[in-house]
Amino acid sequence: MKSGTSIGRSIIRHDDGTSSGVWGTYTLQSAFQPIFAFNEGKLSIAAFEGLIRPFRDGEPQSPMKFFRTCPAADRLHIEALTRTLHLLNAGACLPREASIFVNFDPSVFTDRAIADKALRDMRLVLHESGIDPRRIVCEVTEQKSASQETLYGFVEALRGNGFRIAVDDYGADDSDINRIKELKPDIVKFDAHWITQLMESGAGLALLTATVRNFEDQGIRTVFEGIEEGWQLELAEKSGVSMVQGYVLARPELAPTSFRVFGKNMQVSAANESKATAAADPAPVPSARPAKAFGRKVTR
Repeated sequence: MKSGTSIGRSIIRHDDGTSSGVWGTYTLQSAFQPIFAFNEGKLSIAAFEGLIRPFRDGEPQSPMKFFRTCPAADRLHIEALTRTLHLLNAGACLPREASIFVNFDPSVFTDRAIADKALRDMRLVLHESGIDPRRIVCEVTEQKSASQETLYGFVEALRGNGFRIAVDDYGADDSDINRIKELKPDIVKFDAHWITQLMESGAGLALLTATVRNFEDQGIRTVFEGIEEGWQLELAEKSGVSMVQGYVLARPELAPTSFRVFGKNMQVSAANESKATAAADPAPVPSARPAKAFGRKVTR
């Protein structure tokens, strides 16, 4: 599959309203993981992160391995394809009030013209999916961009289209602090490994709490990701963080998800959440059901 191939020709529409993608020998599916917000001792779903799940010959493959095997020249097209899948599936499967986190690799946007085209295409997909751009949170990943100027221009272009900005994997290194100062994000997602290290001592938790408070005082919302244990969830609540994400709360689900029925009514006690049953991260064999590709029936 060449990077010049139309995104539309890489997407298969299914009768249940969901979409999957085709990239060479891979079938690509969207999974969504909820992000929960604290509200007076309760947790409710506030957002979802779109995650790609690759399959080959019906068998699930590692997403990291999939991206590592993609030629550099094809990364821009694959980025666009995965975002398109997430947005189409979010429109079909997720509560309409929830925010949607999608990843952007700044290294593939080497000049403004490329960024502008990507954003035009994204607006078309949002229109088709019935998604308000204000629901979209663009996670800027750690990959280096062609230049700082290009990165800042790209982020401003995202803002100009009504999207919110999130900085991913914050770990308080100098480079992370500079990213926050320069990009002025709406949301900061904390690195899971860094969070776990700090939570293991009183001094570490105090630093974590002070960092959260500093961001929140600036109007920047905060997310702890990778929360896998009940004790981590309790300390997250004590730290004052806005939102939490992790397996102790809910695992990613392939589209179509069961999350539409929850919406904002899915509220649980934060103190008892570790006892709740989490939805498994499914890895079913993609079915051979009839599908639609832009109005045409196709078979896979």
